[in-house]
Parts: sequence; structure tokens; C-alpha cells
Amino acid sequence: MTSPAVETKAKFPDVLRFLAYSLIGIFFFFVPVALNGKSTIPLDHLVTWVQNAAAPAVPAYALLVLLAGTIMPFATGGWKASKVRGLFAFLNVLGLLVGCALVFGFAPAWLMEPDMGPFLFEKLVIPVGLIVPIGAIFLALLVGYGLMEFLGIFCQPVMRPVWRTPGRSAVDAVASFVGSYSLGLLLTDRMYRAGRYTAREAAIIATGFSTVSATFMIIVAKALDLMDHWSLYFWLALFVTFAVTAISVRIPPLSRIPDTTFLGVEHDKEQPVTGSRPRAAWAAAMVSAKYAPSLGKNILVNVWDGLKMAMAILPSILSVGLIGLVLARYTPVFDWLGYLFVPFAWVVGLDDPLLAGKASATGIAEMFLPATLAAGHESLELRMVIAIVCVSAIIFFSALVPCILATQIPLSIPQMVVIWFQRVVLTILIATPLVRMIL
Repeated sequence: MTSPAVETKAKFPDVLRFLAYSLIGIFFFFVPVALNGKSTIPLDHLVTWVQNAAAPAVPAYALLVLLAGTIMPFATGGWKASKVRGLFAFLNVLGLLVGCALVFGFAPAWLMEPDMGPFLFEKLVIPVGLIVPIGAIFLALLVGYGLMEFLGIFCQPVMRPVWRTPGRSAVDAVASFVGSYSLGLLLTDRMYRAGRYTAREAAIIATGFSTVSATFMIIVAKALDLMDHWSLYFWLALFVTFAVTAISVRIPPLSRIPDTTFLGVEHDKEQPVTGSRPRAAWAAAMVSAKYAPSLGKNILVNVWDGLKMAMAILPSILSVGLIGLVLARYTPVFDWLGYLFVPFAWVVGLDDPLLAGKASATGIAEMFLPATLAAGHESLELRMVIAIVCVSAIIFFSALVPCILATQIPLSIPQMVVIWFQRVVLTILIATPLVRMIL
């Protein structure tokens, strides 16, 4: 690829591709639009419209994706790659059976409880199954034609010293936070496989920025009666999430992940800027726009990657997610796990540390569970902190863990559990005094 320093004169087609495609991508991912009484990003509106317009066919589509995702590891032999992948391949079979039981109505009564099977299928499986391939279309515009290079050069002075990731990861981080963790991981995986992130950088981004979307935060805020404090909650959650990441990247296991590229791919490392930063950013964007594939080819590649990720994720959501919900509801496992967090909640003086510990512990199964346990509590401080934990903890088995395992990002389940524990502890310690000071 031509160096940005050599590429001095931009051609009009390259400028047009960079500006037009990037602006469309920014609009669909980052610009809230009020429509039918709902204010959210256009991508969310589009997915909602598709879900409503094709409502009768959506469950059948989800079942087809579940079926394909269940067959794929056995057809390709991927289930033999490791014990973990073999375990998840067989769990996929369970996920397919659960999906069929829910769609065709032969599920037992306990599985048909609104907060069990229907919650997993309607609130996770269907939205993720739609948003990943549809969002991949606009992801191609957002990352394929120079925007990441352009913004990355401006963000270099912040991203590398604070979070130890390239400047271009700023787009990845924001896309994950306001868009969808699944799309963020799709983007991170593509960047890692292309040599633009190292293994450590990809792991940091996957576990540090790929949190639930801003739209799902609204569901958490409503459950905990925080909509009167929505702006405060949003910005506190954003600040705490990124502050926790700045700390977690400096301690094991993230600090010990090797700084190597995927399968020895040549590292497309960001070069430090010595001259004019705006000029270097523009030159880098023009090089990317010039050598980018055609729009049609780029979209096809991204949509196919999105469909493959959806096939890998959906069966796991219904199997692993259901196991987590069953453990949370019918066993004392999370009561015991919650005692790990009680000392930290007590040290910072959080109201009802026992409840705070148990609520925080349930987040490893499903990010929404802490909100259900703390809902209705009289302490606004406790509800706000738990709402932030829902976002900042990031790691949860009902969807995020299967998403990461569906990528090439080198993270094991034990590593993710340790990172989750670190993030919950740091969130409690950082968020509680902030909430107490501001409220």
C-alpha cells in the first residue's frame, strides 16, 4: 500500500468515496433520530422496522440461523479444534432444541416463563440475529473507506497512552458503546485478522469497549427507575467503563497477552505523526479510500461475516444463556458468588452490600439480571451503581462470551471470567463514590 506521506494529491473519486460512505456510516451508527416516539440510532430503527415488517417470518429466520449454526461446527470439523469449541458445538444442539421448543410451543411451563425462554429468544436471539448481518452493511461504510484511518491519527495521542490500543480503535470503541457489542466484535475480529490489531489490542477492545448498546441501557434504566436521571447515568456509565478499562489493561491477564498478529499476518501498525496531524489524517484516509474494494464486494464480505457470526452466537445464547438463567433462578450459586463482592461494596459504603454483591454476581450469566434483582430498592445510589455495573462489567455468558468465542480473538473462558471479576470490583470501587458525590 502506498504510504500516506507519498500520496500527496487526492483524486475526486477517492474524496467522494471517503466523505459519502463515511458520512452514511456515521449517520446510521451515531446520530440519534426520533421516530414514532422513539429516539435511537437509525440502524436500530431499521432493525426494528425489519423485525416488525417481517414479524411472521422472523422466528423462522431465527430457527434457520440456529440450525445452520448448529450444523456448521460438525460440517467443517471446527468442533474438533479444542475442548471448548467441542463443548460449545454440543451446547449448540441444546440451543437449537430450545429454539424449536419455544417457536413450536412444546416447551415446558418453566421454560415459557416470560423471563426465561421468551426473554432469551425475543430480547436477545432475534435482535442479535437481525442487527449483526444488517449492521454489517453499514459497518462496511464506516470502516472500509478511510474513516478509521482519519480519526485514528487524531486519537493516537489519547488511545495509545491511556488504553494501549491504536488510535483507529476509537471508532471501534464508540461503535461498540452506542451501537452493538456484536457489531463491535465483528469489527474487532476483522481488524485483528487483517493485521491492524495485535492479539493484545484485540483482547483489550473486545473486553474493554464491547459493552451493551446505549439502546439496551435504556431498558436497564427503565427497570431501575432511573429515566429521570438518564443523562447522568449514561455519562457516568461511559466514564466508569472506560476508566475501568484503562486500569484492567495494565494487569494480568490482559497485560500478558502477546502483542503478536493473527497467524503471523504482517502488522499494519499505525505510524507516529511527526508533521501536521490534519494533513497526515487526510492523506491516510485518501490512501484507504483509493485501495478499498468496491462497495458491493465490501458489503458482501461484511454481510457474510455477519451471518457467520450470527450462526455462531445464536445457538449459544439459547443454551449457555438458559443455563445461566436457570442457575440464577433455581440455585444458590450466585448467592455464593456474590459474597466475593460484598467486601468491596462494604468498603465504599454502598447501601445493602449483600444485595449489591449478589446482583453484581448475576451479571456473569446475563447483563440484565443485576437490574432485576436491584429493581424497586429504595436506595437511588444502589440502583445507579448496579445500573453502571450492568454496562461496565461487559463479560456475560448469555451472549458476549459466545460472541468472542466465535471470533479469532485469543481469549479463553478462564481469562474472561477473571477479567469480569476485575471489572465488577473496579466498577463498584469507582462508581460508588462518583454516584454519591454527584447525586
